[in-house]
Amino acid sequence: MSIQKIKTGVLSYGMSGRIFHTPFLEESKYFELYGIVERSKKSAKDKYPDIISFDSVSELINDTEIELVVINTPNDTHYDFAKQALSAGKHVLMEKPFTPTKAEAEELFRIGKKMKRWVLPYQNRRFDSEFLALKQVLDSHKIGQPIELHLRFDRFRQEIGPKVFKETKKPGSGILYDLGSHLLDQVISLFGQPKSFFKILKKHREDTEVDDYAFLLLNYGGGMQVHITTTMLALDPLPSIVVHGTKGTFIKHREDPQEQQLSEGVRPTDEAYGVEREGAEGTLKYIDQQSNIITEKVASVKGNYMHLFDALYQTIRHDKQYFATRGDILCQLEILEAPKNTRIKLK
Repeated sequence: MSIQKIKTGVLSYGMSGRIFHTPFLEESKYFELYGIVERSKKSAKDKYPDIISFDSVSELINDTEIELVVINTPNDTHYDFAKQALSAGKHVLMEKPFTPTKAEAEELFRIGKKMKRWVLPYQNRRFDSEFLALKQVLDSHKIGQPIELHLRFDRFRQEIGPKVFKETKKPGSGILYDLGSHLLDQVISLFGQPKSFFKILKKHREDTEVDDYAFLLLNYGGGMQVHITTTMLALDPLPSIVVHGTKGTFIKHREDPQEQQLSEGVRPTDEAYGVEREGAEGTLKYIDQQSNIITEKVASVKGNYMHLFDALYQTIRHDKQYFATRGDILCQLEILEAPKNTRIKLK
């Protein structure tokens, strides 16, 4: 069967464009990297000489050759740009967070359905090596019934970052929207919508306008609790995954190498891409059927964000179910935009 490539335009060639999108669009057999918006410096054209370097978002969106628009601009622009792209008859791949509010997301889904176009979330962290290791452990049932899961995304930056849109109080700003949305999506993909949740946001860095610490406690009933923590002030990061079950425990540090590799110029098709360093295995400790305590090292599955683009193609071309659903996104946004320091019961 011949492959009909999807001509794709990317709205920004900042960090996410350079690392998380263009390398895959360029390497994938399913996509053609057609154009990128660059308002001033034309650095993308240097790396990808065959692309069109557009001067504005509207110019890219209105190009009739483009089928898919990647929206990787500041969070508070996602809704407007997605609406423009869908109205112009384009499919949309939306960076996280999808939109600042659930209502905006619902409107985009309605427009997409009306225009018979897909609007899909870029939730690449479902393909991180340590998360794939967690899924592998849960599927093995060696820890029994999970009762307590801790997910963390720790970074350390005392100063206010140079990315103004991330450090300015705007819709969709703050560390929970930025990093917590990854962890929340992972949890929803595993367990679905929680029965209730409690949320804490804090500001610790001097002169910060946005939250730089966030905590979510998700209640799944039957004693199952999920703790999500993300902070900008963790000089010595804790394990990113700790899960306790009725028969055992699994602990894993954040070791997925993909972001670092991509920033260093490693190609997604390189053999070493997505492979964790030796010694980065997780530790699984459990009680076997003879009541022996068993300790195992669990090597992570190779991470690969290309799987996201493979799934994207199958959805657009063949209407196959995308891995992150409309319900997943609406659940995520309801939690992200909820008031802080309150316990909320979901319907």
